[in-house]
Amino acid sequence: MQLEAIQHALRAEKLDGWLFFDHHRRDPLAYRILGLPDALQPTRRWYYLIPAEGEPVGMVHRIELRMLDDLPGKRVSYSQWTEQQQCLADILRGLRRVAMQYSPECAVPYVSMVDAGTIELVRGSGVEIVSSADLVQLFEATWSAEQRDSHYEAGRLVDEIRRAAFQEAGRRLRGGEPVNEYAVKKFILDAFERSGLVTNHGPIVAVNANASNPHYEPEPERAAEIHAGDLLLIDLWAKLRRPAAVYYDITWTGCCATEVRSEMHNVFAIVREARDAAVERVRAATASGQVLRGFEVDDAARGHIVQHGFGDYFIHRTGHSIGSDVHGAGANMDNFESHDERRIIPRTCFSVEPGIYLPQFGIRSEVNVYVGEREASVTGEAQTALLRFGCGV
Repeated sequence: MQLEAIQHALRAEKLDGWLFFDHHRRDPLAYRILGLPDALQPTRRWYYLIPAEGEPVGMVHRIELRMLDDLPGKRVSYSQWTEQQQCLADILRGLRRVAMQYSPECAVPYVSMVDAGTIELVRGSGVEIVSSADLVQLFEATWSAEQRDSHYEAGRLVDEIRRAAFQEAGRRLRGGEPVNEYAVKKFILDAFERSGLVTNHGPIVAVNANASNPHYEPEPERAAEIHAGDLLLIDLWAKLRRPAAVYYDITWTGCCATEVRSEMHNVFAIVREARDAAVERVRAATASGQVLRGFEVDDAARGHIVQHGFGDYFIHRTGHSIGSDVHGAGANMDNFESHDERRIIPRTCFSVEPGIYLPQFGIRSEVNVYVGEREASVTGEAQTALLRFGCGV
């Protein structure tokens, strides 16, 4: 746990403390930020207060007295529910503004881990609760140099597998072999295994109208066949099989045709331009030292799609934070599903993935953007035109 850095951040945010709470491992953020062992399995409530000044204090049940032994500071214990409430009031006495894993109106669900009853209990002690979203981003979403390197290494492998997947679909079509979405999905997963990559689920392999379902995944019993003239979308994400590795997450689209329909070309061009407008917004702000927030990046991409008359067909946020979880705990590029006001900070990464989803087909183009101290860059290959595969191409 980075105690000194956390206390410095609390003072910078004019907060009196950060109160962590858990019961039955409801809050994975708490365990990662505090550096608690994965083996801990609490069956009773624990609290851990890091004050902006002074010594932390942990509060544990008497039948789990050693639950927080790995953390510095004092300990208090309780057994009865009345004693729990009194002990909590005691450790909070004198504090005015305290951060917790809470988000007003659940605007940032990745951070909204504390239940409403516990929020009521803490507020009953006279404390104002502030969202820990910016603190979580600072201590959970920022990457080490080793994590950054793992992302680039995973990206190189995933890009190779993505190319091979489209080539495999094309090879089977040219050879007259039947091929469906699930066969391509299995080809990708087998390649992940051989390359030392892991993923939590997926990938998305979607033909035509299925590509208009952003979270579609083929299964053996419901996988569409791929034919000449079809549009194929592949969204794949993976990380290296090593501790603390972070994900790489991309989406590409192609068409199995020698001549691609003009409507598909047009939609792809609008999506690509929206993607590039969002990336350029991040690059320019980072280079100039301008404060940039997640919702502003969404505005850059969405505004371009709306301007071209497809706003009703862009049905999700522009991007999400990327970390050890593919959907990380940092700022999302979102002014649609939520109004994400979190700052985009150095040493974080996120996807930029606008899409247009029409009844007949959907197109999404996704890249990852890493933000350094004064520069931001796309971390892998960026698609510039619809792929053409199979059918003699």
